Amino acid sequence: MVKENLAEVEKKVLAACERAGRDPKEVTLIAVSKTKPIEMIEEAIEYGKKEFGENKAQEMKQKYEALPKDIIWHFIGHLQTNKVKYVVGRASLIHSVDSLHLAEAIEKESAKKDLVTDILVEVNVAGEKSKFGLNTDETEELVRNIAKLPHIRIRGLMTIAPYVDDPEENRQIFRSLKELSVDIQSKNIDNVLMDILSMGMTNDYEVAIEEGATHVRVGTGIFGERDYSIKE
Repeated sequence: MVKENLAEVEKKVLAACERAGRDPKEVTLIAVSKTKPIEMIEEAIEYGKKEFGENKAQEMKQKYEALPKDIIWHFIGHLQTNKVKYVVGRASLIHSVDSLHLAEAIEKESAKKDLVTDILVEVNVAGEKSKFGLNTDETEELVRNIAKLPHIRIRGLMTIAPYVDDPEENRQIFRSLKELSVDIQSKNIDNVLMDILSMGMTNDYEVAIEEGATHVRVGTGIFGERDYSIKE
């Protein structure tokens, strides 16, 4: 099932790139493996998938230790400061930094491990009260403050759009994040690259790609429905 689903999602990614006149190499498909067993991830690895996303720090640590070391892990969930130690050094990219307090905890752990951690700043473009992330008008100030931390490198922005039946409803949200990214990039802030735009999930990743996403996070479309009984 996983291999067939992956093939179908990749086909849709290619089609979206074609519609947008983009090079498919610009788009990274992250297989969101949160709550999924090792066996399903191994099936995706057999297919050739190398990039996986997790949203629980200790679950990611367990999978990191159990699976091949050439896997590229993305941490995409809300990260508590007391769980940072599990993620720094294991995740190639932390997608969900939404406060200076969290960034400082990542900085401290990164310094301890003598490495530079790549992060994205999470923006709540839609302003949903149930979601984490900054308002768009707060984003540049946080970016400037995090950019001063020597063991963190800001690679771009991330958003989680509302769940909608018609993905077209999220087009403006993705467009707004892209515009914000371009605006911040134009300021030429030291230690800020803005080369990654993480947006789009199973129900709307094609529209996200058309609007400039470089990373899309697809879980249900690859692994099937999530098992909500699994707790951290």
